[in-house]
Amino acid sequence: MNYLLDILNNKFIYIPILVWFFIQSFKVIWDLVATKKFNFKRILGAGGMPSSHSAVVTSLTVLIGKSEGLDSPIFALSFIFAMVVMYDAAGVRRAAGKQAHLLNKIIETPGLTNVEVQERLVEVLGHTPLQVIVGATIGIIVGLIF
Repeated sequence: MNYLLDILNNKFIYIPILVWFFIQSFKVIWDLVATKKFNFKRILGAGGMPSSHSAVVTSLTVLIGKSEGLDSPIFALSFIFAMVVMYDAAGVRRAAGKQAHLLNKIIETPGLTNVEVQERLVEVLGHTPLQVIVGATIGIIVGLIF
């Protein structure tokens, strides 16, 4: 039982999770205001402004840097991990989202293909560089405050 309490009291776990929760909740509310429709899938969905992925990894990296020092191996690991996650969010996943958009258009064009699809591909997978920068900025600020 102490293990569970240790995990729940670990700021290196609960602060990034809270950052993720608040950003994803913001996206749900923003989507509700913009579309006048409640889309609960946004709470778990990827993409959009700001990048919760970037905010989570940068808040964790800053927390580790403050606690362990900028010259520690664990900070280096966290920093490199954050860079990979943010590169992936703005690069690979964004490209996959663009490809999904194009494939959806091809499939929906009458007479172009005989492929039957049960559901559309998810198009909002990645982030623009601005969305990553804003998410990273939020993560840095949260990490510095706590």
